[in-house]
Amino acid sequence: MNYTKIYNGNIITPSGLIKDGTVVIAGNKIEEVTTDNVSVPNALEIDAKGKYVAPGFIDMHVHGGGGHDFMDNTLEAFLEIARTHARFGTTSMMPTTLSCEKQDLLATIAAYEKAHPLNTDGAQFVGLHIEGPYFAMSQKGAQDPKYIRNPDPVEYLEILSSTGVIKRWSAAPELPGALQFAEALKAKNILAAIAHTDAIYEDVIKAYEVGFTHATHFYSCMSGVSRRNAYRYAGVIESAYLIDNMTVEIIVDGRHLPIPLLKLVYKIKGAENTALITDAMRAAGTGADKSILGSLKSGMEVIIEDGVAKLVDRSAFAGSVATADQLVRNMINLADIPLFDAVKMSAETPARILGIDDFKGSLTKGKDADIVIFDQDINIDTTIVNGKIVYSASQPPATVLHLP
Repeated sequence: MNYTKIYNGNIITPSGLIKDGTVVIAGNKIEEVTTDNVSVPNALEIDAKGKYVAPGFIDMHVHGGGGHDFMDNTLEAFLEIARTHARFGTTSMMPTTLSCEKQDLLATIAAYEKAHPLNTDGAQFVGLHIEGPYFAMSQKGAQDPKYIRNPDPVEYLEILSSTGVIKRWSAAPELPGALQFAEALKAKNILAAIAHTDAIYEDVIKAYEVGFTHATHFYSCMSGVSRRNAYRYAGVIESAYLIDNMTVEIIVDGRHLPIPLLKLVYKIKGAENTALITDAMRAAGTGADKSILGSLKSGMEVIIEDGVAKLVDRSAFAGSVATADQLVRNMINLADIPLFDAVKMSAETPARILGIDDFKGSLTKGKDADIVIFDQDINIDTTIVNGKIVYSASQPPATVLHLP
């Protein structure tokens, strides 16, 4: 058994901060979290030097990074995206698609299945997120309209029967057949999420009852109060606030949502029901000023300016170029929330939404050793995935092997 000891750190745990604490890793699991600098013979020791030691960030909505998109459908793309985001503190991620033809989606599924067991040097994959193509055309955003369509049971049942890697699917619940689609997802324990939608409150209530329990990139491409035949109707935004147990995710790149909305989401939904996501596209982590949203084969050209991706005509955002460290930093600096809650929204809450909180999302004995070390400005020092150091900012790495 290989052991790792992280000591002299400010450890963020579910019950609070442990100052000058120690985390002991045995193999790929957390064995102990303590206030004592315990002796661990033969351990690889990491001196956190007073930095924060936190559960690794879980990005449950990410399309790409490092110059690649998951819909490139190559092993290189999957592995490089995982490595790129690990540099910024992400230890688990949910690869996400865009609206496309069925054959392209099947190719992405095949690429995921091939990449998953080979992904040992980056953020771990925790299931595939299908975003689209069952969306409201009026709320397409940067989704390519030529692929948007209503739920087709022949199509989605074939896809669902072909694989077990799909863990989440985002769709508009007001579309014909959407409720039956949600029931099919629920039968396979797949999270149904509301997205790119013009639903009203009455639609959302019905959808929630059959499994649409989560709101994808809250506020973005989503209905608010509207008027129909002179009467006002509450939209998905108001519905998510009114349904206490509905969870939401927000893109905290400082562009998609203004500061007052970040504060409002936190005030009403709280850290326990709000996950932070990047919704990052291929330009994340590259500094590029032009890019492609979606696959290289059939994606759309976008521009990167003002710290966000936009359609060329600037009519809509086209995903973010954010990384997980930015999300935490922005919630603290822009929304004025405590570090403890910002970390919870990046780790424990997404783990619970995805149903993986039994083994991920917090620094707790017996859980996976997914750990990130960062300073007071959320600059990432070390990223550990399943007990393995996959990124270290130190030159040379800030680790010392103590032999007997």
